[in-house]
Amino acid sequence: MSTGDGAGSRTALVEDLMERFPHVPKEAVFKEDLLRGGIAFDESALTDTANEASGEVKPKSYFIFSFDHGTLPELGEAALRRPPEEIVLTGGPYGLRRTVVSVRVNPNSPYRVAAGDDGLLGLYLGGRRIADVGLPPMPDYYRHKLANGKSVMEVAPTIQWGYLIYLTVFRVCQYFGAKEECQYCDINHNWRQHKAAGRPYTGVKDVEEVLEALDIIDRYDTAKASTAYTLTGGSITSQVQGRDEADFYGHYAKAIEERFPDRWIGKVVAQALPLDDVKRFHDYGVKIYHPNYEVWDRRLFELYCPGKERYVGRDEWHKRILDSAEVFGPRNVIPNFVAGVEMAEPFGFTSVDEAIASTTEGLRFFMSQGITPRFTTWCPEPTTPLGKANPLGAPLEYHIRLLDAYRSTMDEFGLSSPPGYGPAGAGRAVFSVSSFMDSLAPDEEAVEA
Repeated sequence: MSTGDGAGSRTALVEDLMERFPHVPKEAVFKEDLLRGGIAFDESALTDTANEASGEVKPKSYFIFSFDHGTLPELGEAALRRPPEEIVLTGGPYGLRRTVVSVRVNPNSPYRVAAGDDGLLGLYLGGRRIADVGLPPMPDYYRHKLANGKSVMEVAPTIQWGYLIYLTVFRVCQYFGAKEECQYCDINHNWRQHKAAGRPYTGVKDVEEVLEALDIIDRYDTAKASTAYTLTGGSITSQVQGRDEADFYGHYAKAIEERFPDRWIGKVVAQALPLDDVKRFHDYGVKIYHPNYEVWDRRLFELYCPGKERYVGRDEWHKRILDSAEVFGPRNVIPNFVAGVEMAEPFGFTSVDEAIASTTEGLRFFMSQGITPRFTTWCPEPTTPLGKANPLGAPLEYHIRLLDAYRSTMDEFGLSSPPGYGPAGAGRAVFSVSSFMDSLAPDEEAVEA
């Protein structure tokens, strides 16, 4: 099907999908299109971030992956003057409710953020103003440095409009090279490009630095907007600093929970680990476990996640996810998948029907056990094999039908929005790297036990 690259065809595509899937919020249709294809930024929409802590706009922190459609040298002014971490869309001809969107830079996108004649920022498609654009204000805690001079943004950046502290404490992955790296993931390249550009980008974060950064956030986040933290990074197949994966990520959680008991909801993104390792996470104070299964189809998992297939294997991975529910409870096991790689050439499904059927099979497998997966909208980063072969990503129709199938499957099994993601519903959601929370029925976030 057509991907709708030109502004006219893109507008027609978006409006057609809004009409065909009225149960999917129109905000989510635009949000998914921006996430899969990126946003161009006019110079009028960029701020001077030579001194990143002194500006008025919270800059993009590159917290784990690049989430861009070009390398830093290819992004032009958007690399020299960092774009915002996220944007918020409102109003416009479609009357959009407040929608938080993670920024994925693409200088060639038909969507452009620019200042209008009135000086106010808007999102434009083919010269037509689609929505008003708001930028995240620089949080007070970003204006303070650690004792050693490091910035809070480097050590403990916040995303999702300040809701989530994202602690990428290991910024490379031990699945390395073509025979092990996940084929859609640019974590290792992102580390290399930031080092090459002379930017601060610590490979392994010191636990005391993390605690110091969190102390600054706790002190200056007087509104308590930051509600959760995620501990994550690359997979560990041997050891880092003498620790295996469970102990490496777990010892940060232990230190955080001892210093700041119950201040934040503690989440860990790690491999699907054996039950004894999972118990260690729980004992360290972690509340939510994300053993990401990446893609459901067996053949695609083996092709796209060769390291995970080699070291663990798909069947064992899924067994470990189900086993971990015994420790955390099904509701607090929330594995992610990368939505869109199902349709990546040359190996993916060639029809949206087939791709949605496969993805829904995976949703049903987990949701029937009370486990609610979540997903990130695939950004085809150009240094990855799948991104290089599929620069346009997956068809927008796939993403919209996935939102429809996701909510329907949750309803079928009587599940509600997962904890640790803020409020659900269009106009309320803050989760910024996919629209699954925007598409669910509005409700208040559940209080974790």
